[in-house]
Amino acid sequence: MEFEDDAFVLSARAHGESGAIVELLTQHHGRWAAHVAGGGSRRIKPFLQPGAQVVARYRARVSDQLGSASLEPVGEGPAALFDDRIALAGLAAAAAVAAGALPEREPHPGAYLAFEALTQALVHPDIWPAVFVRFEAGLLQDLGFGLDLSKCAATGATDDLVYVSPRTGRAVSRAAGEPYKDRMLTLPPFLLGAQAGLREGDVKAGLDLTGHFLEAFIFGPLNRPLPPARLWLVDRLSEAGRL
Repeated sequence: MEFEDDAFVLSARAHGESGAIVELLTQHHGRWAAHVAGGGSRRIKPFLQPGAQVVARYRARVSDQLGSASLEPVGEGPAALFDDRIALAGLAAAAAVAAGALPEREPHPGAYLAFEALTQALVHPDIWPAVFVRFEAGLLQDLGFGLDLSKCAATGATDDLVYVSPRTGRAVSRAAGEPYKDRMLTLPPFLLGAQAGLREGDVKAGLDLTGHFLEAFIFGPLNRPLPPARLWLVDRLSEAGRL
C-alpha cells in the first residue's frame, strides 16, 4: 500500500534508537500513524512538532500494518509562532483534539481543511481563539455531531438565538430559553455569522460550548477526558485576559 498526501503532524514519539512514530492528519486519508526513520535526529525533529505541515509519502507491505513514511516540510510551520507561546499552545491543543477525536484511517477532509484554516489564522492574535472554536465546531460537524444553530429548537424562530441546549446541541431563542437559562449553554454571536464580531466573553462561551459537546459526544464515550493540551490552552487564554 502506498500513497502521497498533504498532512499536518499531530504528534511524534521516539521509537528505537533514532526513529519516531508520527501521527498525521492527512488531507485525503484521515488520521494515520507511520514510522519515520531518523525521526529523532536534529535535522528532522523541527518539523515533527504538532501542527507542522508536510508532504507525506507512506508505504506499507500490507494495509493493516504500521508502515513507514518520509516527510517533506512545507513552509515554516510552528517556527513562525515561536514568539507567541499562546498561539503555539493553540496549535498543540488543536493537534491533540484532532488526534483524540478522529478515528484512524478514515478520511475526514473537512477536519483537515478546518485545521489548515486555524494554522493560517494563528498569526492574527485577535481572531485565532474564535477560529479555534470554529475548528472544534467543524470537527464535531465532520464527525456527525454538528451543532444545529439555524433556528430555535422550541419555536422555530431564527432571531435572537442566544442559547444552546446542552442535551441536543440545538439553538434556543432568548424568549424560549429564559426559564431554563441556568441550564443552557451560551451561544456566542460569532458562531452565527462572520459579521457578528467578538465581544468580551464570547471566546470563553464558545470554548465552553464546543468543549461540552466534545466531552459528551466524542471523548466521554471513549472514556477519555479532554486532552490536557486543550485544558492548558484555556488556562493560558484566561491568564492573558483573552477570554
